[in-house]
Amino acid sequence: MTGTVVVTGASSGIGAATARRLAKDGYDVVLAARRLDRLRELADEIGGRALHLDVTDPESVAALAAALDRCDVLVNNAGGAIGSESVGTGDPADWARSFDINVLGTLHVTQALLPLLRAAGTATIVTLTSTAAYVNYEGGGAYSAAKHAEHALVQTLRLELAGEPIRVVEVAPGMVHTEEFALNRFRGDAGKAAAIYSGVDRPLVAEDVAECIAWTIGLPPHVNIDQLVVRPLAQAAQHKVHRGPLFPSSANDS
Repeated sequence: MTGTVVVTGASSGIGAATARRLAKDGYDVVLAARRLDRLRELADEIGGRALHLDVTDPESVAALAAALDRCDVLVNNAGGAIGSESVGTGDPADWARSFDINVLGTLHVTQALLPLLRAAGTATIVTLTSTAAYVNYEGGGAYSAAKHAEHALVQTLRLELAGEPIRVVEVAPGMVHTEEFALNRFRGDAGKAAAIYSGVDRPLVAEDVAECIAWTIGLPPHVNIDQLVVRPLAQAAQHKVHRGPLFPSSANDS
């Protein structure tokens, strides 16, 4: 084994893909999320451990930390977008929930597991933010504001851990087509969720991001990838997406 890795938000999407990918690298994978039934199914598949976790609940986070005797790598993946309303019409409760999940959730877990990470000798903290942490767009106020704050948290943590053998990595994905992210954002409206990816030849999938995460972790311990922005080729920027054929064969043929 190469150590113990904790992946939050591991019940679906990028979290689940990351758990699978790191298990292949020989890690003892601890899968943490709210949906314990899904976690157990995946844990059985990859030989990992499933632990219930609500990152917004300090008691739940404390219980996770108490259940561990080791943590060499933490992947702060839990997060998500809530709503797409404008700043003028958005519900402040949605903004608060967005900050609770994306910012305070990352803070709770990082604080709780930092003693174990320090005890590991050499360790890595990977936090999934978003390209929304750098660029704003209409309808993305709550999510972008939360991801900007999460980005600030990561940058500050890296400064504060300078001199300790703990790498602090930020992975910021652009357009990733997962089964739940856009659907949750549009409150279950499948049509609106599908429109985000309409005509885009091969948006990223969860496995693409998981591969990037595994790469940053697998580098020699003196190599720190401060920030890794990863987008599909069709997305040149947050506001610049090519919709139409791009590759000789479609994504369905790959």
